[in-house]
Amino acid sequence: MSDSATAAVSDNDPLAPRRVRHEPRRRALTVTRVDRLTPHMIRVTLGGDLEGFTSLGFDDHVKLFFPNGIAPNGEPQNDARDYTPRRYDPKTQTLEIDFAIHDAGPATRWASEVKAGQTLNIGGPRGSMIVPTGYDWHLLMGDETGIPAISRRLMELPAGARAVVIAEVDGPADELKFETQANISVTWVHRNGAEAGTTGGLSKALKAATLPKGNYYAWVACESLVAKALRAQLLADLGANKRYMRCAGYWRRGAVAVHDPINDDNYYDGID
Repeated sequence: MSDSATAAVSDNDPLAPRRVRHEPRRRALTVTRVDRLTPHMIRVTLGGDLEGFTSLGFDDHVKLFFPNGIAPNGEPQNDARDYTPRRYDPKTQTLEIDFAIHDAGPATRWASEVKAGQTLNIGGPRGSMIVPTGYDWHLLMGDETGIPAISRRLMELPAGARAVVIAEVDGPADELKFETQANISVTWVHRNGAEAGTTGGLSKALKAATLPKGNYYAWVACESLVAKALRAQLLADLGANKRYMRCAGYWRRGAVAVHDPINDDNYYDGID
């Protein structure tokens, strides 16, 4: 753990997630590579001033600052958005960010047009939630906005771990191959052109899934109302433990720059 992080362990439960705070820092990075992964996913690799960068949780967020003209006072303006640091390599001092390409917001415009050599300012993460890997199995659910964190979690799970993934994308061309040593079962839900957040596909797939026995950690990230409904479904129908789950709205229909933590206790306060 870096000197800039302080841990707050809630109790002696070995499966309890624990919160870690970091000293926030803003950095100016340079785009070193741009890859189109699918029709609706772009990976941007950043390099530069990453000394001391700390990201300990698979669903951490960094703040990205996208240029948006000049303010009346002559100062540059930025639109800030939260994104998952999918992979940080301290040896090469590079950071990967995956962008779900959907509406014409500032992040989508930037990722769709960016070229190697351009710069981007980032900040954070200001905290991490470290989730143990020792559960009997892991449930990971999300739409395109949650897939970068799902990908990172699968990369970090050890050999022998077991995970069930239920992921929603527009169609077969948007499916990704996950890097992992874990034993995984993946169900892809296709919208087939329907508006994201409207189909109920994740809920239907969860209801139809044959799930392992034992204690599990449930993680959900997608449209806010969908995430709330999935949380209720997990608690009512699948006996999920509130301590061993995290649900979040990574976006909300009709709104911009939204991140809704949905857990009804304060266990994750100060991280999102």
